[in-house]
Amino acid sequence: MKTTRYFDEQVLRKRRYLQTAWIEATLLAPARRIEQPDGRVRLWRRVELEDGKTYMLRVVTLADGETVHNAFFDRDAKEADA
Repeated sequence: MKTTRYFDEQVLRKRRYLQTAWIEATLLAPARRIEQPDGRVRLWRRVELEDGKTYMLRVVTLADGETVHNAFFDRDAKEADA
């Protein structure tokens, strides 16, 4: 998985709960995909945690669609959005 320096140094440091498998699955089969005006790509996928709770993971890539720049649980994403 290709990542930006920002992702490696900032995102992973702040969001230690993120799992590479979740991000890779989102890249391969997103539930929703939107291209931003700046060319970056937003991808969403449902993630189920060990405790049974589910969240929408948003992964933001560079314009190439494969270099991960950011990832987080999107609290504003609704089931109908994905």
